[in-house]
Amino acid sequence: MFNKILIANRGEIAVRIIRAARELGVGTVAIYSTADRDALHVHLADEAICVGPARSTESYLNMNNILSAAVATGAQAIHPGFGFLSENSKFARLCEEMNIKFIGPSAKVMDMMGDKINARAEMIKAGVPVTPGSEGEVHTTDEAVKIAEEIGYPIMLKASAGGGGKGIRKVNNVEELVPAFEAAQAEAQAAFGNGAMFIERMIFPARHIEVQILGDSQGNVIHLGERDCSLQRNNQKVLEESPSVAIGHTLRNEITAAAVKAAQHVSYENAGTIEFLLDESSGKFYFMEMNTRVQVEHPVTEFVSDVDIVKEQIRVANGNELSVKQEDVTFSGHAIECRINAENPKFNFAPSPGKITNLFLPSGGVGLRVDSAMYSGYSIPPYYDSMIAKVIVHGENRFEALMKMQRALLEFDVEGVITNVDFQLELISDPHVVAGDYDTSFLGNVFLPEYQKED
Repeated sequence: MFNKILIANRGEIAVRIIRAARELGVGTVAIYSTADRDALHVHLADEAICVGPARSTESYLNMNNILSAAVATGAQAIHPGFGFLSENSKFARLCEEMNIKFIGPSAKVMDMMGDKINARAEMIKAGVPVTPGSEGEVHTTDEAVKIAEEIGYPIMLKASAGGGGKGIRKVNNVEELVPAFEAAQAEAQAAFGNGAMFIERMIFPARHIEVQILGDSQGNVIHLGERDCSLQRNNQKVLEESPSVAIGHTLRNEITAAAVKAAQHVSYENAGTIEFLLDESSGKFYFMEMNTRVQVEHPVTEFVSDVDIVKEQIRVANGNELSVKQEDVTFSGHAIECRINAENPKFNFAPSPGKITNLFLPSGGVGLRVDSAMYSGYSIPPYYDSMIAKVIVHGENRFEALMKMQRALLEFDVEGVITNVDFQLELISDPHVVAGDYDTSFLGNVFLPEYQKED
């Protein structure tokens, strides 16, 4: 096993990785920006090293500084977490060249599956269902108009190198296409340095279903079931649960088998997620994309499968086989995760950085977990993502999980900043959500308009 790994991230995921490594007897190195000098992950790691100023481009995205920190501290591997450099094939390749193990898939596989156009082509080869769409990159509005006419409206414009909801637009008709294409392309160029787009027929409304997979260097690939991530705002997930109430036994077997087939086709190693869109009216599902990293919502899968995904990542990167085989994986109960952000839902979800003057995190009972890097007196910097905690619950059934989440959110108390805790409490208590009657259109078209009417 590795003696020491460097965590190329911050916040709750850095804390999560440090804890998993410590339980495996592995030493840890935290990196931090000048704005994160007092962050929890800095205090918890065995060593910590500053890699630059507050701006991400000069610190958490600074490949040279991060690799220099790994060399200086003698770290044998780097865990990228999610976001930042987690899906950057150049960084993974640099790690390989420097004989530092990147805890994730190879740069080659990352290139193959990180680019949506390449991933789509590979899934067609693997026999995994994909939505009708463009066969390659789309660079001009003239090309976009022609392709849209062929596949039919409504369509989705997506950045080829995209992620995190950037460079995505829904288009209902030809009048909307040109301005939407130009806006999405400009956003993609600014976010990823790549303005290439592609077009798919829009499956909307739909269920956003994702399957957690794990692979090792010996060719073993397993799935850990599915998550329902349909509750989204502006293509950003808000709440996730496992299993999905929209999927029965037969469809579950089909969609998880498709995910395993996809991962096997590209000889996938480490943790990854295959995302699908499910058309409930027809029962058909379509490959959407693959995330070549650990997901924000991985804890719900850990609860229902009893598999520690982060520990598996470290073991697999070390060259070990997966600690479980598919026949060993069993699923029990129901899990739900709510993302807690420092933001003001009543003011268009504007970020709310500042100093936490008092903090009480929910606790007590079986099946409750809070992943966070917050503490009383900590100042949330304004430079990074607004997510400050994740509340995850597990119950014997969905009703118990819902009640447990309501109880947990009622106990959650943070002073000094505005959060979305009350918003999440209303969402988890909504009759449609309680009944499991929602899809990707629900939050934006049904819940938010009513929520924003309230004083």
